[in-house]
Parts: sequence; C-alpha cells; structure tokens
Amino acid sequence: VSLVESGGGLVQPGGSLRLTCAAYGFTLDYHVIGWFRQAPEKEREGVSCYTSHNRIYYADSVKGRFTISTDNAKTTVYLQMDNLKPEDTGVYYCAADESWAGGLGNQWDYTYWGQGIQVTVSS
Repeated sequence: VSLVESGGGLVQPGGSLRLTCAAYGFTLDYHVIGWFRQAPEKEREGVSCYTSHNRIYYADSVKGRFTISTDNAKTTVYLQMDNLKPEDTGVYYCAADESWAGGLGNQWDYTYWGQGIQVTVSS
C-alpha cells in the first residue's frame, strides 16, 4: 500500500498547478483521501478531502481556488490549484484511511501517507 504524489513545482502568484496522488495496492472506494500541506515552521494542515461517499471538503483558505477529484477507477486523486498565492507554499502530502473522522479531519486521522511534494508560489 503506497501513495505517490507528483505535479509540484514553482509557479508565479495567480498561476495554477495540478497535483496527482496515485494509490498503489488499494483503491479509494472504501477510503477517505485527503490533501495536507506543511509550510516551514508551521503545523501540517488539511487542505481538502474526498470521502468514499463522494463528499468533498475544503479548508476555508482554498475554497473557490482548489478542486479535488478522482479518476473513474478511483486509483488516482487530483488537486487542481488555481489562483495560487504565496501563502499556498509548502510541502503537499496526500493521505488515506479506511475510516472517515468527519470533515477534513487532522493528520492523526490518516494512516497512509505519500512522501510529499514541494509547491512554491513566488515571483
């Protein structure tokens, strides 16, 4: 069971990136999958999650700018990030768990984690 993120990089403010999280060894049919991020010297925070019941949640700071989605096979989850701001800079992680704790949850509610990928928003 593993999660692998891709798609990070450097982008100017106002730009877009799409992160991809590929799940190996399981599908997301019976899991909740979330995106988290961690900026330097800050705690890891939830960004968005997609539950096995197709419920979607976003942090207030990204509502209207980020979109989470899955492929039909539910083995890949995407995070489309538009109108990026410097405060979106950080290491982004995808995470999954068999149980949904409600809402975005926190990092302790997720068992499986990707290795993280850097997103830098800077001019």
